[in-house]
Amino acid sequence: MGASFAFFIPVMSIVNDFSDKTFTSEHARFVYTMRAVQGSLMVSSVINIFLGYSRVWGNLTRFFSPVVLVPVVCVVGLGLFMRGFPQLANCVEIGLPMLILLVIGQQYLKRIHPRAELILERFGLLFCVAIIWAFAGILTVAGAYKNAMEQTKRSCSVDHSYLISSSPWIRIPYPFQWGPPVFRASHVFGMMGAVLVTSAESTGTFFAAARLAGATPPPPHVLSRSIGLQGISLLLDGLFGAAVGTTASVENVGLIGLTHIGSRRVVQISTAFMFFFSIFGKFGAFFASIPLPIFAAIYCVLFGIVAAIGISFLQFANSNSMRNLYILGVSLFLGVSISQYFVSHTTTDGHGPVKTDGGWFNDILNTIFSSPPTVAIIVGTLLDNTLDARRFHDDRGIQWLVPFHHRKGDTRNEEFYNLPLRINEYMPTRYL
Repeated sequence: MGASFAFFIPVMSIVNDFSDKTFTSEHARFVYTMRAVQGSLMVSSVINIFLGYSRVWGNLTRFFSPVVLVPVVCVVGLGLFMRGFPQLANCVEIGLPMLILLVIGQQYLKRIHPRAELILERFGLLFCVAIIWAFAGILTVAGAYKNAMEQTKRSCSVDHSYLISSSPWIRIPYPFQWGPPVFRASHVFGMMGAVLVTSAESTGTFFAAARLAGATPPPPHVLSRSIGLQGISLLLDGLFGAAVGTTASVENVGLIGLTHIGSRRVVQISTAFMFFFSIFGKFGAFFASIPLPIFAAIYCVLFGIVAAIGISFLQFANSNSMRNLYILGVSLFLGVSISQYFVSHTTTDGHGPVKTDGGWFNDILNTIFSSPPTVAIIVGTLLDNTLDARRFHDDRGIQWLVPFHHRKGDTRNEEFYNLPLRINEYMPTRYL
C-alpha cells in the first residue's frame, strides 16, 4: 500500500474550510485540520469495508473482460506519467544518469555472466540507487547547488529539508495522536469519492500484480477481500492520523516485473522494515533524503512495465475485432484525456472543473474524473457490456476469464490466494 494522490482534492477542501477560521497559532490550525482529515478517513473507510466484505465489489468485477482489463491496467501505469520524466527533468544531472545506469546495469550487464544475471536482476536497482545517491551527496557537499534556484535545490540536494537533523531518534506512532477526530458530513462525503477511486485503482493494480507474478487472475472473492482489507487500512490511516489514505502500490507491482521476485515473504519482511523506520525516525529520514529525481527515473521503468503488462491481456481477446479495438481505443484515450483535463484544471487549493453549490459533490466528481483507471473502468465496462456483448462473447475473451470467477474454477487459485499463517482455518468463509 502507498499514499494515493486521489485524496488531494478532498484533503485540500478540508484545509480550505478552515482557512478563514481563527486559531491561537498556525500549529493549532494544523492540528485541527489533521483531526478533520482523521475523522473523514475513518468514516469513509466504511465504503471499502462494505464493498469488500459484502462482496459487492467482487460481483461488479464479473462484468470485466480482457477488453476492459487492457485499458484499465495500462492507465494504472500510464496515468502516472507526470511522476516520471517531468520530475526527472527537475534535476537532469541526477535523474538521467540514474535512468541510464538502471537500464544498462539491470538489463545489459546481467547478460555478461550467469551469476551476474542473478545478482543484477535482483539487486541492480539497489546498486544504482546507492551510486547515484552518493553522487548527489558529493554534489551537495561540494556546493554545486549553493547559488542555484530554490526549485533546483529542492530537487537535487540531498536532505534539503534537513529531515535527518530534525527527526527524533525514537517516536512511537499511536492512535489519535492529533487529538479526538472531527466529523463533518461535507468532508466525509468528499472523502468517499477518493475512497471509491482507490478501489478502482487498486483493482487494476491487483490484476497487474497477478499477471507479473505468474498467478491466475484474481477471482471476485479475492478482489472483494482485498478491497475490504484496504478499507481496514484506511481506517488505520485515520486512527493513526495519516494525512491521506492509501491504495495498492503501483511501484511495488512494477518491481515484481523488474526483479522477477513475487514472493509474499519479501513483502512481509519489508513490512517489518517499515515498522522499524516509522519508530526510529533518523533511519527513516535517512532514506527520505534521497532526491526525488532518482525515484522519478525508477518510475520511468516501473510504470512502463505495468502499462505493458496491461497490453498483454489483449492476447486473450480477438485483437482483429473492430468492436474490441473501438472499445480499447476509446477507453484508453478517454482514461488519459479526461483525467488530464481535470488534473490540469484543478487549482493548488483543490478546486476542480466541476463547480456547483455543493462543495462535497464537487469533490466527488472532480476526484473520480481525475483518476485515469476509474475513468477507464467506467467507459470500458459500459461499452463492453452494452455494445453487442452477447454476439461478440468469444471475441471479448470471456471464455478465458470466466473459469477464474469461481473459487474452485482453477486448482491453482488456492495456492496463489490463500491467506498466510493458516489464517483460512480461523476466519469465517465470508471474509476470505
